[in-house]
Amino acid sequence: MPATPQPGVPEFATRSDTCMESDSGKRAKESSVRYRRYSVRYPFAADAEILELKSGSRVSGVTSDLSHGGCFVCARRTLEVGARVRGTLTREGQKAKMLAVVRVVKPQVGMGIEFLEIDPDSNATLWAWIESLRKPPDIP
Repeated sequence: MPATPQPGVPEFATRSDTCMESDSGKRAKESSVRYRRYSVRYPFAADAEILELKSGSRVSGVTSDLSHGGCFVCARRTLEVGARVRGTLTREGQKAKMLAVVRVVKPQVGMGIEFLEIDPDSNATLWAWIESLRKPPDIP
């Protein structure tokens, strides 16, 4: 049964019938839609180093987009959906470090990660990157 529409809230944010892949690869009912993006993503390339906390596995890649809430990391090797990770994004000598969770996996392509906690020293860097992406390009 669909949820009652709420003024000012997108329909997808109120649905409770979303599905996601479970660790076993079977589709599992999920009670919320937290796996949807809530922030605009901007094209953005930065080197990404990802460390899975549970296994110690490391994955390197390059971001293809960035938002206040997460990014997509292009990498041939991926981690499992739900994996908790420590990530470091590096661009032009600046670094942003965060605790994150893998939300989406596209095998042989990469993975979408949601930021859970951004290192306090990295927060300003992340915001500066995003603000620079929001500005229209200078036209001579």
